[in-house]
Amino acid sequence: MRRETGACFCGGIAAAMDGEPFWICYDHDDDCRRAIGSPMTIWVGYRPEQFQLLRGTPKAFSKTPGVTRTFCPDCGSSIGYSDEGLPDEFYVTVGFFDKPEGFQPQAHAYWDLRLPYIEFDDSLPRIDRYSRRRDPKLGNPRDR
Repeated sequence: MRRETGACFCGGIAAAMDGEPFWICYDHDDDCRRAIGSPMTIWVGYRPEQFQLLRGTPKAFSKTPGVTRTFCPDCGSSIGYSDEGLPDEFYVTVGFFDKPEGFQPQAHAYWDLRLPYIEFDDSLPRIDRYSRRRDPKLGNPRDR
């Protein structure tokens, strides 16, 4: 079985992810851009039971209703996010992984929010909204 490991910048938080991720996607969303501090990120999707903390206790923060982001309380490194509209999904930012080169994105999400000076020479799908089917009762975080 595939096992990936990851840690924050200071090493205070470490985790293992067991099994294959079900979704890997570039994210150009402005909320994620602010939270991560990068022009975009790549989210790697796992089922919550595939994610196991090995060390430390992440801090959680929510600005967007239903979406909770986790990060290291010491160094601030982003770890992942969960979304009540996607209850059986947990997304880990590619920067948290020890070997990020093993994750090939399958699409671009929030393509219409990408920064205009970032160019991609790929044929991946370009999706202007969420790339996953989200519970409509919770609305779309983009409509905040």
